[in-house]
Amino acid sequence: MSTQALNILLERAEAERDDALAKLQELQQQAAAARTQAEQLGQYRSEYEQRWTRQFAQRTTIDIVGHYQSFGQRLDQAISQQGAISQFAEQRVERAREVLRDLELRVASVRKLIERRQGELRRSAQRREQKLTDEQAARAALSQMNPFVRLSA
Repeated sequence: MSTQALNILLERAEAERDDALAKLQELQQQAAAARTQAEQLGQYRSEYEQRWTRQFAQRTTIDIVGHYQSFGQRLDQAISQQGAISQFAEQRVERAREVLRDLELRVASVRKLIERRQGELRRSAQRREQKLTDEQAARAALSQMNPFVRLSA
């Protein structure tokens, strides 16, 4: 594979990695929002219980207790549902992290391959240059030994 093809492959791998990073950041924001909403529902539930505990210390009716319990059950369901949403969002974040790690590894692998290829090309050029230098030195030494011999280049 040519260096140009490897550079194109690197650009594509970097673009995929950058897209995965953007997706991860988006999912992290969504997970944080879901987590915050779950926490807020939990806090609201706690405040609701405290407020009604004080209310029940005073005189209240069975209807009010029934409404309190009904609303409390719906609130518990909402908290449970939001907890599940938050957990699902965290799982998506973790999967996105794994994809990003894989893509970062791919980028690093392609870079390493490019470095190796460039090193091979440098070594090959150095060998050619050394061969030319050796040939020129051999011609120079031969011409000094016998000045009448003309070497063709």
